[in-house]
Amino acid sequence: MEKEKKTGADVARRGDWKTKPMPKRCETFLLTRSFTEKEMAALRRGGVPRQMEDKWFWFMEGSTLWAHRSWTGSCIFRIDFKDDGRHVVTVNRDPGQYGSTDAEEDAETLNRLLDWWTETPYDPYGEWLSETYDTLKKAKKK
Repeated sequence: MEKEKKTGADVARRGDWKTKPMPKRCETFLLTRSFTEKEMAALRRGGVPRQMEDKWFWFMEGSTLWAHRSWTGSCIFRIDFKDDGRHVVTVNRDPGQYGSTDAEEDAETLNRLLDWWTETPYDPYGEWLSETYDTLKKAKKK
């Protein structure tokens, strides 16, 4: 059977990578942000890790984006996109899977990720450098 042809990059699907469900221990918050059609198209394509530096696997099902850490498969963010730009985010609060406990910090992280994921073309190495720099900066403050 011939593989279905897609425009641009293939679309990531849940079965393309190992994933764990969002744990029962989670929190929700609103993310107010608008996206262009081009940005939403980039998010709908998702991202499958291609190299060691790719820390994230994300895909969309309907109007929901699922973001998993690539090495563990842990679901960290779930975004339910809303037409009014007030998107409902569910964030993992299982300390064995994700160390953050601050919704404001999570919103900053998520916005940064969304900025990366909506770039065309997506640059996983640039994202890795940015995350590494931010982690080192936070460690220095402690």
